[in-house]
Amino acid sequence: MQLTDTDFALFGVPPTFAQDRATLDARWKELQREAHPDRFAAQGPAAQRLAMQWSVRINEAYQRLKDPLRRAAYLCELNGAPVDAERNTAMPPEFLVQQMEWREALEDAGDLAALEALQVQVDAARARALSSLDWLIDEKGDYPGAAQQVRALMFIERFADEADAAFDRLGQ
Repeated sequence: MQLTDTDFALFGVPPTFAQDRATLDARWKELQREAHPDRFAAQGPAAQRLAMQWSVRINEAYQRLKDPLRRAAYLCELNGAPVDAERNTAMPPEFLVQQMEWREALEDAGDLAALEALQVQVDAARARALSSLDWLIDEKGDYPGAAQQVRALMFIERFADEADAAFDRLGQ
C-alpha cells in the first residue's frame, strides 16, 4: 500500500457506491492497529512520524468511505466528474420548485406536527437520492449524472439540518 492509493484500494474494497459499513468499520480498526504510532516507538521518531501520516490517511479515507454523500462525491471525482458544488449550482427546474415549497413550508410551520410532516418528505427525498446514486454510479456508470445528484443531495442535507434546527427551536 501507498499513501497515494485510492481510499478503496487502501481499504481493499471495490470502488463502488454500495459498501458494507461493517466491512469498512472492521477494516478501519485493522488498519489503525497496523499503523498505530506506538507500534513503531522502538524504531525512532521518523518511523513514528510515518506511522502518524498513515494513521491520518486511514482516518481520512474512513471518513470519506463511510459517508454515502462523501463517498459518491469521491467516486465522481475519481471518474472525471467532480461535483464542484461551489461553482456548479445548476439544478432541474422541478428540483428548484420542490426546494422553494419546502422553504415555504418550513417558514410556515408553526408546530411540531407541521415540521414532522415536512421531515417525512425530506427523508423520502433523501432516500430516493441515495437510491438514485446507487443506480447512477454502480449500475449505469453515469458519473456526471451522479455529480448532479450529489449536489442535489447536498442541498437536501443542508435543508434537513435547517429543519432540525426548527425542531429544536419549537421544542424549547
